[in-house]
Amino acid sequence: MPVHAFTMQLKPGFEEEYKRRHDLIWPDLQALLNDSGIEEYHIFLDEKSLKLFAFQKLKANHTTQGLPQNPIVKKWWAYMADIMETHEDHSPVEIPLKEVFELQKND
Repeated sequence: MPVHAFTMQLKPGFEEEYKRRHDLIWPDLQALLNDSGIEEYHIFLDEKSLKLFAFQKLKANHTTQGLPQNPIVKKWWAYMADIMETHEDHSPVEIPLKEVFELQKND
């Protein structure tokens, strides 16, 4: 299963608001992410640096490439732009991460 891992940056003072907004994720956004091939999506916060670490487990034939053009995604980005670092189009500044280790289960 492909994995997409990346970091983003939260603005100071918005830790609780970021969590609150994600706890109330819009049903249409959740459905879109699931339908695009995202099996799991986890976001972790380093409370000292306010760095967000995210990873997505993707289905083999995922269709996430079209997500940035989707109106629901663009609306979410605009909704989140006041509390995190973004580009001019409100997309989050994402720094992709390279996988350097994976622990395999021994059978």
